[in-house]
Amino acid sequence: MSKRDKLINRFLTLPTDFHYKELVRLIGYFGFEEVKKGKTAGSRVKFVNDDNIPIIMHKPHPSGIMKAYQLKQIKETLGL
Repeated sequence: MSKRDKLINRFLTLPTDFHYKELVRLIGYFGFEEVKKGKTAGSRVKFVNDDNIPIIMHKPHPSGIMKAYQLKQIKETLGL
């Protein structure tokens, strides 16, 4: 099983310790890239793919651990 498959399988279990960096890597596999929103964006981030489907969220801080509702929304957006 590849690292990609392991990360997707881990994400599908909606773990309570899923980190923001893991999420960035995961959605990158689905063609999403971060859109730079300028200096005033604060902790808000936006990712879009080639079909202009957006994923907009706040970066989790200070720990970097994603909230359960964020994982569920991203899972729905990715169609998993």
